[in-house]
Amino acid sequence: MAFRLSLMTNIFPISEEESFWSCQMTDNLSPIDKAKFVAAKRATQYVQSGMKVGLGTGSTAAWLVKCLGEMVRDEGLRIKGVPTSTRTAELARQVGIEVITLDEAKWLDVTIDGADEFDADLNLIKGGGGAHLQEKIVATASDQMVVIADISKQVETLGAFPLPLEVIPFGWQTIKTLVEEALIGMDVLGRTTSLRMKGDAPFITDEGNHILDLHLNRIGNPRQLSLVLNQIPGVVENGLFIDICDAVVIGYGDGRVEVRDINEGTVDEMKYDFLTKDNIFTDIAD
Repeated sequence: MAFRLSLMTNIFPISEEESFWSCQMTDNLSPIDKAKFVAAKRATQYVQSGMKVGLGTGSTAAWLVKCLGEMVRDEGLRIKGVPTSTRTAELARQVGIEVITLDEAKWLDVTIDGADEFDADLNLIKGGGGAHLQEKIVATASDQMVVIADISKQVETLGAFPLPLEVIPFGWQTIKTLVEEALIGMDVLGRTTSLRMKGDAPFITDEGNHILDLHLNRIGNPRQLSLVLNQIPGVVENGLFIDICDAVVIGYGDGRVEVRDINEGTVDEMKYDFLTKDNIFTDIAD
């Protein structure tokens, strides 16, 4: 059952009964980490026992997995998680979440994931962590996709963050040339492309592919660009998520959380109070 937002915007402190991690937050967390934490914590309200849940990849999604693991351990939450990367799968198992494959799940109740950018229409750029192919498959196989992000990921127009393009290794330089030629007719400000590296070697995705990062600066027509890029032979998937996200949970460094639901046309705001006790999540790095 999806969580529905109220038609009114409310700001209120989290109650003692609702809190399961806020009492362990500390002032040594940076504002960005606090923003990621509260967004992830708020998003757990979309998850109920018996659900099959898509688990995203990235630093913000890692907070979510930790929070859900706490609920499994202390509150008896029973869920099956479908991770979008091998590193998310490892983390989920570590915190006690049952992990299954998408083929086993077949369909998911909700997917909760981060984003590198989102605009007012909840269109996204994803793939900074190199997992956007699995992330897009899992998100589209869900009744609902919820994005969790800090406020810095909100943009007026997509494109400042490089757009990831997963391509097969065979002929990748030719594919790169074809992509650059296709960009000439697109409504973008930049057309530079680069092969993503990991040290001295090309970055390799979970599927054994390469990633081209497209430095476009501004994307005037994301829908058109997505269609054109995916028609190029050798391109597996791009990092534009169009009409996939249903709601975004935005965290702020002062503990505020804003939830925007594109389908309901609603906005809900709340605030978590942080108390100065040890935080067991300080091992999560960006």
